[in-house]
Amino acid sequence: MEQKRLYETIFIVNNTIGEENIKAVVEKFTSLVSENGTIESVSEWGTRRLAYPINDYTEGYYVLVRFYSGPEFPAELKRLYNINDSILRSIIVKVES
Repeated sequence: MEQKRLYETIFIVNNTIGEENIKAVVEKFTSLVSENGTIESVSEWGTRRLAYPINDYTEGYYVLVRFYSGPEFPAELKRLYNINDSILRSIIVKVES
């Protein structure tokens, strides 16, 4: 059996797409994570000011997800973040215990 590791990912959703679409994007990625691993927690930080403008946007909707998965899934998650136009920025880190 493969070793499950703890990861954290934060992704920033473009908040100009509207509340319904933000919920849909958050739901899409949280369900994707739960299909490929085990979610420990989801924290929706809501709309916050960005540290610097990204593509002329100054605010984004922040979501933090802590999850357990095999070591191959984070690369696929990163790829899916990068091809989704609604995601302004994302990061995935392995949590050292």
